Amino acid sequence: MRELSPLDRETVADYFPMILSGHANTVIWPCGVDEAGRGPLAGPVYAAAVILDPAYPIEGLDDSKKLSEKKRDLLAPLIKERAKAWAIASATAQEIDQFNILKATFLAMQRAVQLLSVQPDMVLVDGNRAPDFAITTRCIVGGDRLEPSISAASILAKTARDKVLLEMHHRYPEWGFDQHKGYPTAAHRALLLKLKPTPEHRLSFAPVREALALHF
Repeated sequence: MRELSPLDRETVADYFPMILSGHANTVIWPCGVDEAGRGPLAGPVYAAAVILDPAYPIEGLDDSKKLSEKKRDLLAPLIKERAKAWAIASATAQEIDQFNILKATFLAMQRAVQLLSVQPDMVLVDGNRAPDFAITTRCIVGGDRLEPSISAASILAKTARDKVLLEMHHRYPEWGFDQHKGYPTAAHRALLLKLKPTPEHRLSFAPVREALALHF
């Protein structure tokens, strides 16, 4: 926590609605957390954690799914430059198969928070469920559009995962990962019927498991 000057208070109110009762000049440092890539049939699931700095506001933050790829790519470096702290982590396709997608997502979230260079006072997580962070945690349904720090986390998680999927495309160009990013599009599902799944596919997901059976 830190003491705020009068000049800071109005700016801070936009980012930190949780001013501590009885301490008008004191604000907690919440960390927004969000994931990207729970639904795809291939590739890792990513999570990011962001502590925004009210001294360096960022315009245009929103749910990453509502932003264009161009806008996300413009915002991601701004978030990294202006945030008080940020971190990105992931869980592999193999970890997803080992633990299930929910537990692997929680693992990625925990890793991201652990990697922060600044200890947050509270963790804000998009959705209605969260892993154990050993600090106060608040779930916010629709948080990726309501809470700026979660919006920022969603953008970092999405852009980081998209970059990895482009790298996967170079390794497996026939799969078109640069287009569908691993999601179960019609084109991706059609390819599963023609090609043996890659090591990056999630074997615990039914469409991949069923497709794999066709190739043996």
